[in-house]
Amino acid sequence: MSSDGNKKQFWKRNAEKLPGSIQHVYGAQHPPFDPRLHSNLMKVGSRPPLATPGKPKKATTFQEFESITSDAWDVKDDDDELLAMAAQNLNIEVVMETANKVIENHSKQQERQSNFSRYHHLYSPSNISPDAASEHAALHRQRSLPHRPPIIPLVARMADQNTSGTLAMTEREASRLDKFKQLLAGPNTDLDELRKLSWSGIPRQVRPITWKLLSGYLPANAERRESVLQRKRQEYFGFIEQYYDSRNDEHHQDTYRQIHIDIPRMHPESLVLQPKVTEIFERILFIWAIRHPASGYVQGINDLVTPFFVVFLFEYIEEEVENFDVSSLQEEALRNIEADSFWCMSKLLDGIQGTEEEPSTSKKKKTLFCTMSLGRGESVHCHMQQYEVEYLQFAFRWMNNLLMRELPLRCTIRLWDTYQAEPEGFSHFHLYVCAAFLVKWRKEILEERDFQVMWTQQTFPKLDTSSSELNSTCSLAEFFGRSTKSVEKKL
Repeated sequence: MSSDGNKKQFWKRNAEKLPGSIQHVYGAQHPPFDPRLHSNLMKVGSRPPLATPGKPKKATTFQEFESITSDAWDVKDDDDELLAMAAQNLNIEVVMETANKVIENHSKQQERQSNFSRYHHLYSPSNISPDAASEHAALHRQRSLPHRPPIIPLVARMADQNTSGTLAMTEREASRLDKFKQLLAGPNTDLDELRKLSWSGIPRQVRPITWKLLSGYLPANAERRESVLQRKRQEYFGFIEQYYDSRNDEHHQDTYRQIHIDIPRMHPESLVLQPKVTEIFERILFIWAIRHPASGYVQGINDLVTPFFVVFLFEYIEEEVENFDVSSLQEEALRNIEADSFWCMSKLLDGIQGTEEEPSTSKKKKTLFCTMSLGRGESVHCHMQQYEVEYLQFAFRWMNNLLMRELPLRCTIRLWDTYQAEPEGFSHFHLYVCAAFLVKWRKEILEERDFQVMWTQQTFPKLDTSSSELNSTCSLAEFFGRSTKSVEKKL
């Protein structure tokens, strides 16, 4: 082991290779290279640039500045001081940010390894049928390929909420979660305060109970909740016993057939196409259609089951749903999820369906038209008017499906947090969210000339679906809501 003195002598003998030492680069004249100050860095045999012949020019301001500060560029005798100064000037924020990223990446890697191990347990050769063995082998080979992009969780972790039990919460997330827990722990939950707290997003751990309270499915009184749950769940399965066998009757078979056709078209396929989930969705939708003969089942209603089912599923699991086998849950848990999803979806639909005098979609189209003709949406509105674009061309799907087919499921769930917090979130606030998205697409829409392709193929501009951007969208929607209501009062 060499002594410190030997190390120092080594660096002095190899000054031109000193890490961090100043090396002359031709063309990099900031500051200008001065051979008098950097003679010890010049290579043997190198020559300073020849001065331009002629009358000496008057020194410029920068040259004067360089001569005054020339000592800052001198390596001097003690080269170790340069290394010490560089070590002291490290930005602590950059260091901490880099360290946090390393820790987060390590946590994600551990989670992926855990999910992969769970996959092998669920779909090991001893637990799968011979028909699925070849598919399993192909999937195993695919997983072993290099540079495979990571799986994006169905309900991914967002900046203001912790949606994975394996990831550490930030201080802000932990603080928000504590506020929710304190509010929900009281004997009578203050629903107004709960709405205020939920407007900017609900933590995953308390989202199921919060959605049930804000939708009106559960009472604010904590002592009554368990009895209400038992009664409503028994009532739902009473409907199953009474009506579900009639799905093949002549006057019901068309409804059931349409439901059976629509469910495989739903997303996410990894969840919906599981036989157990398909059966649950068919029962929920058929019973709802039987109990609402005036409106009946229409395409689009099927999409509205998914967010409730996924959120209530998280009461019983910690992992993400894209790799979860729903049939592995206990039967009682599945029955609870099914009944709760049915009642909360029913509450939602009761609030958004229109009257016979003015259908809901037609009324909402008028409101969207009015909203876009005001303020920040005026340029988009005028451009669409110029090219004779009718709002009904896209508004019908946006209103019926609540943007379920335009947004990732995690974004829909986040938006529904705010919808649940608004008094008329699904029936009115959703309109202003649609207007906000149109405004955010302003640049792309104003450049568009062939709207037929955009509306018929639903090829909308790519959305920034980060948590902060969704919060910004909701804030813009709130602004549109206030502006539209103010105009309507004056009319």
